[in-house]
Amino acid sequence: MPSREGDMLAVRYHRYGGAEELRLDDVPEPHAGPGEVRIRVAAAGVNPIDYKLREGMMAGGASLESPTITGLEAAGVVDEVGDGVTGTAVGDAVFGFTAGGAAAEYAVLSHWAHQPDNVSAVAAGGFSLVSETAARVLRELDVKAGDVILVHGASGGVGQAALQLAREAGVTVIGTAGEANHDLVRSLGATPTTYSDGLPARVAELAADGVTGVFDAAGTSLDELLEIAGDPARIVTIANFAAAGRGVRVSGGGARAYDVLDEVADLASRGLFAITVADTFPLADAASAHTLAATGHAGGKVVLTVD
Repeated sequence: MPSREGDMLAVRYHRYGGAEELRLDDVPEPHAGPGEVRIRVAAAGVNPIDYKLREGMMAGGASLESPTITGLEAAGVVDEVGDGVTGTAVGDAVFGFTAGGAAAEYAVLSHWAHQPDNVSAVAAGGFSLVSETAARVLRELDVKAGDVILVHGASGGVGQAALQLAREAGVTVIGTAGEANHDLVRSLGATPTTYSDGLPARVAELAADGVTGVFDAAGTSLDELLEIAGDPARIVTIANFAAAGRGVRVSGGGARAYDVLDEVADLASRGLFAITVADTFPLADAASAHTLAATGHAGGKVVLTVD
């Protein structure tokens, strides 16, 4: 159904729970505050963090205080510019992080970059979260040109972003992925290997002098990753919260790498950055999008499209 003047359609959950809690609601439009822009959303990325938030996994047992629009990232065309914003104008196509939810006809962006002309809104709608996560972890690992790292879970959205950002920084990457995704890993500049038993021996064959760091985007094989790294301080995970008990850093609480959005936009404009879009869904089918993203095996980004 079309939204009414002054209102918009948005995907919200009114209580914590499964994907069935998602509703397409008619809600008031948001407006850009100081340092923000508002976009007419064309596409919104769906990420594993979205289902974790929807299920209340970050709420510490508290009840949901008010209905919440799902989603953290979006792409679209600017139609409002807040006070203090320079370099971005009404009519610009941008992508970035939302303040107040992404799965809606309109969204407010707090951090953004301009969408390259050669990149679709669907593709750009899935750039922000994976890029920021990848850049943040690479910085936490303090990788530099000439280093060799292992990216565990290289074919997912975050893994793909990590391979490309590391490649552009002059870092050699070994990436774990299912055999069906080995060509993808190679195309992004990394050397693929499988997840199966014997991972430390395979990595040793590929990196005779060992690896300088391990980026765990898969959340599995902790014992093997520790053997490969040789020191838990040389591993950062985004997917295994229990790893902290073994001395491994869990990324998420430090400084955000929002500045990477401009780098990604520049790389994408030169054909040096892309993330596979696994599937797209309309707003009305957000539950299916969440269900696919929650599997952890989408094979790329899941994106909601807004007509």
